Amino acid sequence: MIIKTHDFNLAKFHDSVHQNCFVCSKSNHCGLHLDFHYDENSNCVFSEFKLDGWSQGYNGIPHGGIISAIFDGAMGNCLFAQDVAAVTAELKIRFKQTLELEKDAIVRAWIKNNSNTLYLLEAEIVQNEQIKACAMGKFVSKPDLADL
Repeated sequence: MIIKTHDFNLAKFHDSVHQNCFVCSKSNHCGLHLDFHYDENSNCVFSEFKLDGWSQGYNGIPHGGIISAIFDGAMGNCLFAQDVAAVTAELKIRFKQTLELEKDAIVRAWIKNNSNTLYLLEAEIVQNEQIKACAMGKFVSKPDLADL
């Protein structure tokens, strides 16, 4: 079986510095357990998910902090796929429509621009073929993270 470079990079970072992440770790029993994959055609990472009632803010609606965490995790994994370790410097979110609990959704994240140490990413959450929320994030590379 041939492992593509982006998938290898995702696994490498998960095993070394992200093994107990709230968003994407399988070992964090309180976490979301999102499974990110790299899409070679669109140069983005994506994960399908469904939020349960434990993530609720208002009745039937996920808490905005959970949605924010999903965006942050998606963008971080997008950088991992490119063999980059970085931390969040800024995260801006626009909630367009209510994301519904107990219904399938997908998050996608991609790199919009980058310099030596600063990365600008964008992401969206889609449910029922509608963009429910979108985000822009700035991340600062931290090469020392890969050594942990």
